[in-house]
This record gives sequence, C-alpha cells and structure tokens, in this order.
Amino acid sequence: MTIRSVLQAVVHPHHVTEDLGPAPAATENLAASLHGSLQIRHVDAGSCNGCELEITSAFGPVYDAERFGVRLVASPRHADALLVTGPVTKNMVGPLIKTYEATPEPRIVIALGDCARDCGVFRGGYGVEGAVDAVLAVDVHIAGCPPHPEAIIEALRGLTTQ
Repeated sequence: MTIRSVLQAVVHPHHVTEDLGPAPAATENLAASLHGSLQIRHVDAGSCNGCELEITSAFGPVYDAERFGVRLVASPRHADALLVTGPVTKNMVGPLIKTYEATPEPRIVIALGDCARDCGVFRGGYGVEGAVDAVLAVDVHIAGCPPHPEAIIEALRGLTTQ
C-alpha cells in the first residue's frame, strides 16, 4: 500500500468525496522514515469531545493502538504527526499554528472527524474560523462523527505500513 492510496482511501473508499491530489513530498519522505512507528500529538481545535472519546478508546486497553507502533506524545517536538479534531475556532488558530511549527519536519497533519473536515454541525458558527485545511495543509482525513476506534487505527496503521 502506498501513501498515495492511504491518502485517497484512508478509512473506507465510500467516505472519500474528492481526490486529494498528489501526496506532498514531505509526506512521502516521512512515510518512508517511519519504519512501523508513528508519534502523534493530538490538538483539540474546538471539538465537542466526541472524537476525543474515540481517540481514548483507540489507545485504551480494548483496541490498544500502541501495539501497532502508534503512540500519543505530550510534546509536538517529539511528534511525527498532528491529529487535529474539531473545527478550528478563532481562538485556536494561533495555538494550532504554533503547535504545527513546533513539530519537526517532515510532518503529517491528520484531520479527524467530520468537523475537522468541513466544520460539521458547527459550520457558520460565529466563533468558527473554518475546517482544519483552512489553517493548515491536511495530508489525511478520517471521516466520521465521530469516527470509530477501528477506523482511526486503520488510518494510522496505513501510515506506518509502507
């Protein structure tokens, strides 16, 4: 499986609504250097916490995403990827950009959930800046409201098994 196919059909082919175009060179370089592990910094940019509950389940004892070499880290300086949930609120634009800049290159940006993809039910809200791709270039979208732990793990494993 190539990074290109993961980016186009990250969770289920019927969830992808548009061609994401060619994978950025930095993403290809990172995918080649991961060697089966992925360090992730999660950023809640304004979600309802539904996605956070599913992330907790994905990394909990039942699904145990860490057994696949995927790990949550506390600092963006230790991360290979940013996992962003929720629509980006006006107050989170600055912190999200600072977190992105603190993450070493090459890096992957993952938009988790429908709100991160297109603002979901928060679209048009007075405090919403926009979807994650309105602020950062997104490499991977994981669909769902919220996405199931299996879908999260499947997408993250797709990044580590190149």
